[in-house]
Amino acid sequence: MMKKIIVLFTLCCSLFTFLAAGSVTAEVSQHEVVAGNTVQLRLKATGKRAEFPDIQEIDGAKVLGRSQTQNNSISYINGKMSNEHSTSLILTFAPEHDMTIPAYTVTIDGQSYETKPINVKVVKASAPGMGSGVKYSLQIRADKQEVIVGEPLVVTVYFSLKTGVRLADNPQYTKPEFKGFFVKEVNDPKAYIKGDQQVQELRYILTPQKEGSYTVGPARAKISEVDRSRRDMFGRFFGANWKSIASNTLTIKVKPKPADTDLVGDFTLQSEVDHDHVKVNKPVNLTVRIEGEGSLEDFDLSDYEVDGVTVYSDDAKVETGLSGSKTKSTFVKSFAFISDHDFTIPARTISVYDTKKGMVSTLEIPAYHIKVDAPQQSSAAVPVTNSTDGKVQTNLKQHDTASEKVVEKVEVERVAWWMLLLAFMAGAVSLYLLQLLPKFKGRAASPFKESEALKILYAHINDDKEAEAMVRKLYAKKNGDKSVIIDKKELKALVEKYRTR
Repeated sequence: MMKKIIVLFTLCCSLFTFLAAGSVTAEVSQHEVVAGNTVQLRLKATGKRAEFPDIQEIDGAKVLGRSQTQNNSISYINGKMSNEHSTSLILTFAPEHDMTIPAYTVTIDGQSYETKPINVKVVKASAPGMGSGVKYSLQIRADKQEVIVGEPLVVTVYFSLKTGVRLADNPQYTKPEFKGFFVKEVNDPKAYIKGDQQVQELRYILTPQKEGSYTVGPARAKISEVDRSRRDMFGRFFGANWKSIASNTLTIKVKPKPADTDLVGDFTLQSEVDHDHVKVNKPVNLTVRIEGEGSLEDFDLSDYEVDGVTVYSDDAKVETGLSGSKTKSTFVKSFAFISDHDFTIPARTISVYDTKKGMVSTLEIPAYHIKVDAPQQSSAAVPVTNSTDGKVQTNLKQHDTASEKVVEKVEVERVAWWMLLLAFMAGAVSLYLLQLLPKFKGRAASPFKESEALKILYAHINDDKEAEAMVRKLYAKKNGDKSVIIDKKELKALVEKYRTR
């Protein structure tokens, strides 16, 4: 009897589920919000299978987070049983102006249902939220709204917290999106108090890669404010109320450069070689240093090409920071030239567009003429004389090998047979004992990193031909020559030779 009741109950639930009509609703967490704070939109679909649209933006505001939940419930109302299966899609976004959330179409069990539009009002807060009565806020500012390709700008994120607000934990910060820019974070954040607000600044140096209109931001943070409605047995507050906040966004217009130049800014250049007269196959090192106002993050100096000369280069070292409100950069790169004959390092020019003067200037790396000593002839040459008949004669004397043979007499000691037997038995016992001992497992030496080996050996190429040859191979492999094979044993021996010095 009990089994029949269970089966009947299951059939009834299935019938109610089948007969239940699908529906969809849309609601927001708040209809009025302070600019920079987040709103949650919940789309609830009632039915067995729900398919939501792919929503990336809501009336221009980017979706910052999404989650999806399912719920299945059975209820009795006035003696009637109903079974409801629902799926909810929750979207988080940060509106910056008054907006209307559009109607969305949701497919439920194969049929389409549409939500109703929702209006959201946005109340502007005084940037960066200071003196506005807001507990905490995020704001973004830029020192320039319009730049040219290669011209840097500084974007500052302001996080303000009202004095007296207690946080349960440190804010969880997510930096803004900087699509279309080279980004350098300034590693000296500022913190200060202004009015009734505690303010922290985070700064970023952006260098645009190409022309266009770009949106920067928003910055986001999760704030955990102490829950004052909960106290422990000692009267202390515990627990936290988490809230997500987002900053405004910025629109940056990037224009093309008025002239096709290598750099944008105001720079100086210095270059020098360590030697202008060297021995055969000894390196000449050229160092180029560029510094000034502007960004060098996306700049590189291509390798030299000189006929009959082997050229190596190190990775450029670039440092970028702020000096007051100005962006300053330094670029340093070194080249090594190796040859067995005289050669010239050719001159090179770098064009620069100065935004302040509105003109193009040129930085020049001068040409360097390098003298290479010719290889010395060996002093062990064999002297020759010419006979009257034109044949080449040498002054080497032929020795009579037959007359110089030396016959050595070796006396062989007689060994007693019992001594041979004793030696054989001792060897057999030793072999047996060795088999009983556990095998020794040698610890393999850790492989040398070729970059470290290169640094160690480079200092000895002037006094060790083997080190010089290995440096050539390592540089060639570093520059992408796949035909180069490095002998690991030889490399290890050379490194060990100079490591302890």
